[in-house]
Amino acid sequence: MAQKKDAPLDLRMYLAKARGGTTKDYRKKSTIFSQGSPADAVFYVEKGKVKLTVLSTRGKEAVVAILGIGDFFGEGSLAGQPLRMATATAITECSILRVQKETMVRMLHNEPALSELFMSYLLARNVRIEEDLVDQLFNSSEKRLARILLLLTRFGKDGQHEPVVPRISQETLAEMVGTTRSRVSFFMNKFRKLGFIEYNGGLNVHSSLLNIVLHD
Repeated sequence: MAQKKDAPLDLRMYLAKARGGTTKDYRKKSTIFSQGSPADAVFYVEKGKVKLTVLSTRGKEAVVAILGIGDFFGEGSLAGQPLRMATATAITECSILRVQKETMVRMLHNEPALSELFMSYLLARNVRIEEDLVDQLFNSSEKRLARILLLLTRFGKDGQHEPVVPRISQETLAEMVGTTRSRVSFFMNKFRKLGFIEYNGGLNVHSSLLNIVLHD
């Protein structure tokens, strides 16, 4: 847990060496970058929550990821992606570190510790994408909602569990689950009655919600 708290400080140290990183604060619901804009930098979440959404040509929006402290995003720019494939929006008040693409590439070549950290993150992200695909293909919407709530509390990540979920609308949860808002409302009420979640100045998610995910 201590290592996770130190990660942003380590990254600032690397950026101080390279003179290439800037931190900016974003208000809730403000846009960090938009789909179709130039992909010229990598971002790192120092504080808050960020959502990535994709808009189809027919105007349908889908939430593809919810990110928190210690997460990178916009890394597609390092693979030659010319334009952003998604829109990044602050769900809560955020502090976001922006690293110019050229600076990040140079640092990954010159700083083995940073390169190892970044590679570990990409591998973990790939595993998460595979799990998300399996979740969508085989699990019920109830299980998908339970898993998303646990992920939002960072349950199982480096031994951390942040029980209070940031204020995310049921419409956003429905987009992430791939169901309707009414179904999300139904399941949330069910979870509350079973004691898996509670509303107490915010949405508190208990680790016992894992029972829904593991139940056949």
